[in-house]
Amino acid sequence: MILVPKLLTTLKDYDRSQFAADAMAGVVVGVVAVPLALAFAIASGVSPDRGLYTAAVAGFLISALGGSRVQIGGPTGAFVVIVYGIVQQFGLDGLALCTILAGGMLVVMGLARMGTLLKFIPYPVTTGFTSGIALIILSSQVKDLLGLSMGSVPVEFLAKWQAYLGAIGTSSAPAAALSAFTLAVLWLWPKLDRRLPSPVVALVLATWLAHALGLSVETIGARFGHMPHGLPAPSLPAWHAGDLARLWRPALTVALLAAIESLLSAVVADGMIGSRHRSSMELVAQGVANLASPLFGGIPATGAIARTATNVKSGGRTPVAGMIHAAVVLLTLLYAAPLVEAVPLCVLAAILVIVAYHMSEWRSFCGLLRGPRSDAAVLLATFLLTVLVDLTVAVEVGMILAAFLFMRRMAEMTEVDPAALERAGDEGADSPVRAALEGVEVYDLNGPFFFGAAGKLREVLDEIHRTPRAFVLQMANVPFMDASGLRALEEFQARCRKRRTALILTGVGPQPLRVLERTGARARLDHVLTGADLAEALQRVPPAR
Repeated sequence: MILVPKLLTTLKDYDRSQFAADAMAGVVVGVVAVPLALAFAIASGVSPDRGLYTAAVAGFLISALGGSRVQIGGPTGAFVVIVYGIVQQFGLDGLALCTILAGGMLVVMGLARMGTLLKFIPYPVTTGFTSGIALIILSSQVKDLLGLSMGSVPVEFLAKWQAYLGAIGTSSAPAAALSAFTLAVLWLWPKLDRRLPSPVVALVLATWLAHALGLSVETIGARFGHMPHGLPAPSLPAWHAGDLARLWRPALTVALLAAIESLLSAVVADGMIGSRHRSSMELVAQGVANLASPLFGGIPATGAIARTATNVKSGGRTPVAGMIHAAVVLLTLLYAAPLVEAVPLCVLAAILVIVAYHMSEWRSFCGLLRGPRSDAAVLLATFLLTVLVDLTVAVEVGMILAAFLFMRRMAEMTEVDPAALERAGDEGADSPVRAALEGVEVYDLNGPFFFGAAGKLREVLDEIHRTPRAFVLQMANVPFMDASGLRALEEFQARCRKRRTALILTGVGPQPLRVLERTGARARLDHVLTGADLAEALQRVPPAR
């Protein structure tokens, strides 16, 4: 059942009452998706209609083929930064090709059952780049939010704010006032009524107010011209073989972002409805959606947490709700294009400011800063690299840094210490066990014995001032050993033999024992005992010379 869409499962016992609930939820989410799709498209550096194409095409496929009962797909804030950078560097054809490559990667990831592997991405890394993306989204909206009269906005973060400060005197009072009104509605409306989503209420009220008062503010139609009616005919982007070499890294970033966002959204949805998604099927659906979206002029898509939550709260319980949501977006393209053209850009900018605020996860960010220093270092490195350099670099460096810090933590957990010999027995100082311990060093090896901790064993013989006739290494608390740990053991064995010291391993567990047997090392070592009895080990000690 891993690669079976949830739609097929839920339709087995589908009825009219569930369709009515799904239809209502789909309409609500579709209405919510329209302003968000427009805003994300504009913030990504493309025309607003491309956001609607994405919500309609990719949103339908993600619901129809996905592994979640209630996932809603479409353009999201997570893609704004990377999509804007791709458009600036490679143009719209480059973006389309990049999205297709990412879609193919996602399909392969799903077919390879890699859905569960993404849980190993550290939380400080995801929080760092998510917060960084939120700050960049906020920064990208200042021009429209304040109605600044300025040319193209610089791509670099610091240069962007420098340009804003230089143009602050050109701000438009009507645009700033309408933005403030929109922000107030977005902030206060959820406290008054949660049945109608605040982005829809703010969009309708602010647009009506602008036209009722005759405010001089820039609209979607004024900047982008007439909105098309319906979807364009599918077509492949123009590309050359050399484009694949240049686009594979940004495509991989798009694929990873889509996978992370969609699976995070699916996990949140599972908690809300008490279900369990199929992660690998969800990745396949995300891949197919991103293969199809650029053919119709769309941009990258993934699962959207806020829209998915709205779907659940509105009564949606099967993928039919998501498919109806896509149909509502398509109907908007067909019949409501003139209304879309009348929407002021400052209103969409205000909506994105609130999206960025919720996306920032500032409470989690501050909590991680107060946590372990290593986690705070990973968080800050990922955040700053996302904002100041590049999202791809941020994720790569964050993962590498987190991996190194994790290995250091594991190495710190591994200890090679003198054993507490009173555990050998309470027979007294004249007992046979105590007598056998003369000239024998007994040490405990505790923790995973891997390359990060292998050096600790090498230091033990150097710390012993006299040459023992035997060295007993108790390994009952070693759950794991890798090739570096094995190499350290063999080197330790060689040094013991030079000193004519017998090496006796006791309590060797299943995994370390398999490593010793598969590599033939068990035969090369003096004594390998699976039991943890010290008395048995002492029977292998050679007689005193």
